Amino acid sequence: MAVLITGAGTGFGFEVALRLAKQGLDVIAGVEIVAQIHALEQEASKRGVSLRVEKLDVTHEGDRLKAAEWNIDILLNNAGISEGGATVDIPAENLRRQYEVNVIGPLMLTQLIAKKMAVKKKGKIIFMSSVAGLTADPFAGAYSSSKHAVEAIAEAMSLELKEFGIEVVTVNPGPFLTGFNDRMFETWNTWQDDPSQRLFDYSKLAFPHEQYDPEPVFETTIGVITGTIDTYRNVEPKEIIDQQRKQMDSAWTRKSNEGLGKRAELVQKAYDIEPGTPVKS
Repeated sequence: MAVLITGAGTGFGFEVALRLAKQGLDVIAGVEIVAQIHALEQEASKRGVSLRVEKLDVTHEGDRLKAAEWNIDILLNNAGISEGGATVDIPAENLRRQYEVNVIGPLMLTQLIAKKMAVKKKGKIIFMSSVAGLTADPFAGAYSSSKHAVEAIAEAMSLELKEFGIEVVTVNPGPFLTGFNDRMFETWNTWQDDPSQRLFDYSKLAFPHEQYDPEPVFETTIGVITGTIDTYRNVEPKEIIDQQRKQMDSAWTRKSNEGLGKRAELVQKAYDIEPGTPVKS
């Protein structure tokens, strides 16, 4: 069983690829840049596991066409970036990059692989989404909107591909301490804009949530890949599921003029919290 993991150069993809290889699966680890190949191969050697590492930038058409030639049974669309900033401040270039990496590139790759799965009448496509695809926080609107798009694509695809024997699944991590969330609040350093026109001073802001140990995401993702977990949506950590549902439901009754003239609680928390704050055990 061949598993292709995109975005395997860092974070969730890196660890999941190595753990699947340890279980004896045929893993193709796609990494964005050539420099990441050596690091992953070195870690695999250190752990005594074997996996295939390939340069695969999901936004690069040549890389996608190359990957389409591989015989893939399971695709984990894990590649993604997070562009932080208020919806009224984030520059167009950064917004477009957010969608190219998180939405357009993965879908174009999936199209190529899904059609080959359809011929075989079997396969599994997994989207590494986020709880940000279900709800939205201040200063994460661009990222969250891209994950909402992923949720819509996955939902439609799951219905479209049933007759071809292809499963579609989502994994929805919450705030996990991998550095990903904190880096989102540093992307303003690369903006090509006029800082005097921004509504917010991003040097004073941080990711407004305490963050969890990522172990549950590794375990759940591997369970989804290997089939020991068969639910369509898989939120981790499980203790935030009720909170997510309440936040989603609140939109039906929340008044549009509620709290006008006052700073929102999560906005204030972004000012108050330190980067990389862990959840208290």
